[in-house]
Amino acid sequence: MPLSTQSQPGDEHYVLVATLDNVRNLSNILKAITFKDHAIFNATQNGLKVTVEDSKCLQANAFIQADIFQEFVIKEDSVGFQINLTVLLDCLTIFGGSTVPGVTTALRMCYSGYGFPLTLFLEEGGVVTVCKINTQEPEEPIDFDFCSTNVTNKVILQSDSLREAFSELDMTSEVLQITMSPSQPFFRLSTFGNSGNAHYDYPKDSDMMELFQCTKTQTNRYKMSLLKPSTKALALSCKVSVRTDSRGFLSLQYLVRNDDGQICFVEYFCSPDEEVDEE
Repeated sequence: MPLSTQSQPGDEHYVLVATLDNVRNLSNILKAITFKDHAIFNATQNGLKVTVEDSKCLQANAFIQADIFQEFVIKEDSVGFQINLTVLLDCLTIFGGSTVPGVTTALRMCYSGYGFPLTLFLEEGGVVTVCKINTQEPEEPIDFDFCSTNVTNKVILQSDSLREAFSELDMTSEVLQITMSPSQPFFRLSTFGNSGNAHYDYPKDSDMMELFQCTKTQTNRYKMSLLKPSTKALALSCKVSVRTDSRGFLSLQYLVRNDDGQICFVEYFCSPDEEVDEE
């Protein structure tokens, strides 16, 4: 029986216990938001939300629902801490993240509360490794105030088509310009790089377009350096929702299936490039 499915003596001391038979169901989704060292963890009865931020301009959130875990026990309304995400991922992949069929690493993750480390028990092939990672008091995540009532434009695409677009656009461009419109060009991605200007258009009736809801024409630019981290999530995802609100803020929400076919979500918020009006 894998370590992760066994109840352990002393569990009553923990405010959070989460177990997985396959650690990749956590490590892969965390890799999709790893672009800074530190992450804010917030656990509720619904599951785990992990937040990473950069320069108050970019925020990434990974949502791992409680039912993804074989066991998810939380004894408070919410449990939060900040942790070094790079160190955590090193620990989660300590057995090398084996992709051999039938060989998985089991995880038991325990947290005793404020001031205590996050304790990981990892087991593969009968070998158990225990890691303890120091935690810090969580900072308050930035509130991008991105609410569905202010969304002006939204499209849902097959991720393959967006991956194709990113492979063809000029990544030497400092910005990515996104045009969303109820009329042509409908949904356009533009770059302005060393090899000139490039545009990638999606017809609204394209096979790759699952949903097209645009109420007004909007053109916004976003710093490519801020968007590049989101390509990690794009690589893992099967669908992506692209939304902009009335202020031009961008939401990229990625639907990711784990090794067991369960669905998790990764969302990136990005502020528009303030210099766009000056050009």
